[in-house]
Amino acid sequence: MYIPERLLEVYRKQGYHLAGRTGLVKPCHWLKKSLKTKGREFCYKQKFYGIPSHRCLQISLYPGCSQRCLYCWRVQPQDIGLSWNELQVTRDMLDDPEVLLRAMIAEHRRILSGYKGHPEVDLKMWEEAMNPVHLTPSLVGEPTLLGAEYLSSLFETAFSMGFKTVFLVTNGNFPEVLERLDTEPSQLYISLSAPDEETYKKVCRPLLPDGWQRILRSLELLDSFRCPTVVRITLVRGLNMKDFRAYAKILKKANPTYIEPKAAMALGYFRKRLPIDSMPRHEEIKRFALGLAKELGYNVLDESLHSRVVLLSRLEKPIRFY
Repeated sequence: MYIPERLLEVYRKQGYHLAGRTGLVKPCHWLKKSLKTKGREFCYKQKFYGIPSHRCLQISLYPGCSQRCLYCWRVQPQDIGLSWNELQVTRDMLDDPEVLLRAMIAEHRRILSGYKGHPEVDLKMWEEAMNPVHLTPSLVGEPTLLGAEYLSSLFETAFSMGFKTVFLVTNGNFPEVLERLDTEPSQLYISLSAPDEETYKKVCRPLLPDGWQRILRSLELLDSFRCPTVVRITLVRGLNMKDFRAYAKILKKANPTYIEPKAAMALGYFRKRLPIDSMPRHEEIKRFALGLAKELGYNVLDESLHSRVVLLSRLEKPIRFY
């Protein structure tokens, strides 16, 4: 096992489950909520893009990351005294993608097995949940740390195993990996958490000295992708929820299919680093989104009050995958 035991202990307490040598699995709140409400309640990915909440496999390939974002609700190695060097990953540490995915699916099924026969759970939905069709390697860590060859192989393997969609969510610190992907994900997310380098260093606390330049390079690459692209702007009151025109200047060059201004949620380790009132209200997010949409000429397509997120796009309506 290549995850330090001190870190793994915290993950276990937070409900994460180990799969393979480096992987983690945790069915999200909305998967369980969707099962218990017979599909009446679901996450914004289902609302926006048609991704069925109860059929999503949410995973981590490896928990290392190149940023220490203040707003992150996940435990960071530095929070418990571990260093970046202790989480460096090499190819020989990783399971073969098919081996890892099969281990993750098996663990996912084991976790959900107790929902069978639950009086609030529809049996057909449970059976569907046991066979996930959507994969998101965004639970913890930065997936592009594993390199283009490994991610391309993972995507190919996932599609061959019956997954219909794979979303890649990245902090944008490794544009060279995005450039060399042989197989694209179904949708690519890049996080933009600041309108300028000074704010970025304060909010994201990068471990790479040229992290900001790397993000700008990743954003420039978005137009080269065939799949839909998304820029996620995670907003924190009093830190980076400012100057939407400066964000717009950056986004004009990126030209993403979608933009998702979203509130940083005061959960988990967020509360150890920031006061609860740093989490913006949905009304604030919507006001920011409307200003950004007007500046860019994007359409406001949808919003989710529960997740405090607004969907902007140059399209008239979102591409629904299911």
